[in-house]
Amino acid sequence: MKIQDILHETYSSLSANKARSGLTMLGIIIGIASVIAMTALGAGAQSSIEASIQSIGSNLIIVSPGAQRGPGFQVSAGRGSAKSLTLQDVSAISAQVSNVRAVAPEVTSRYQVTAPGTNTNTEVSGVTSTYSDVRNVTVDEGSFITDQNVNDISKVAVIGPTARDDLFGVGSDAIGQTIRIKQQNFKVVGITKSKGGSGFNNPDDYVFIPISTAMRFLSGDQYVNAISISATDATSTTQVQADTTSILLNQHHISDPTQADFSTLNQADIIATASSVTGTFTTLLAAVAGISLIVGGIGIMNMMLTTVTERTREIGLRKAIGAKKRDINLQFLAEAILLTFIGGTLGVILGWLISFAVTYFKILETSVSLSSVLLAFGVSALIGIVFGYYPARRASNLNPIDALRYE
Repeated sequence: MKIQDILHETYSSLSANKARSGLTMLGIIIGIASVIAMTALGAGAQSSIEASIQSIGSNLIIVSPGAQRGPGFQVSAGRGSAKSLTLQDVSAISAQVSNVRAVAPEVTSRYQVTAPGTNTNTEVSGVTSTYSDVRNVTVDEGSFITDQNVNDISKVAVIGPTARDDLFGVGSDAIGQTIRIKQQNFKVVGITKSKGGSGFNNPDDYVFIPISTAMRFLSGDQYVNAISISATDATSTTQVQADTTSILLNQHHISDPTQADFSTLNQADIIATASSVTGTFTTLLAAVAGISLIVGGIGIMNMMLTTVTERTREIGLRKAIGAKKRDINLQFLAEAILLTFIGGTLGVILGWLISFAVTYFKILETSVSLSSVLLAFGVSALIGIVFGYYPARRASNLNPIDALRYE
């Protein structure tokens, strides 16, 4: 039996019951579209998280106070809120650790910030001039905190665009305006460029003041909440992290590293952990969506078995006039594969449209990968072969005499 004959017979058979063929393909279409859309969402979420982590700085190592209980990241619940890091530690790191581009200590806490007629509760960070370089903070208007501001314990502030909008109105000119934090007046000297974000730790909803001012008028002590270190390049981050740990252990007179009262976190480790979590989540979503592919395959098998029953006399007649067992097998297997191929194609298109719509309406940046499309086509072809084989085999094994007698 020629290939064109098989394709012609397959088309004729499927088009004879368009509604049933369409409903059968629906399971494959939904399954393929779900897998592609879910993997695109997962890949988009992973890229978004990685971009957010990268936006906080380049080749970054973050030192946080807190009693460490074991290797890795097993630190106590007091991590970040304890008091064990000082400006002397910052000076030691700057002086003794090689391959360091900049070091930026910070004193951060949430405060009620007020302006004439308005107020907002936001993060207030006491920083030095190096903070903008280490943490990729760009000033859109005015200037950032300077060394002179730190030395003079100046009451100046640089605010994020979200904080500006909350305090002075959307897009307003806040330079030169006065805000009040913990009964102290601060003059706004700069507005940072938007990084984009929302929620509790929105990077655009910060107020930056000189670290010396924060220590004297807000925190009231000489401890810092974190030390951010920028390595000269990505290959140096591990060395910088190890040297920083060694120096701080010596600074704090701690001989056992497991008893350290601080923890260090490498930006690459944060990205790797986040990527692992989002990757697992994407796989889970794709696996759940893939269940519908199995349901679609069962639907194809059910339809093909029904077709075999309906066309029993036709099969008997074909075999009686010389059709071989292989021809009958190929005929019904081709019908199952064509159903899954058409359904897979439509599913890929639908999945891409869903991903495009999610990105277009700015819900989440999605990313449809070639591997997910190829996987979807591969799975659909496999389903066609696996779930079409049994009905095809059953049709080819029919006895022609019994088939011709079938009513």
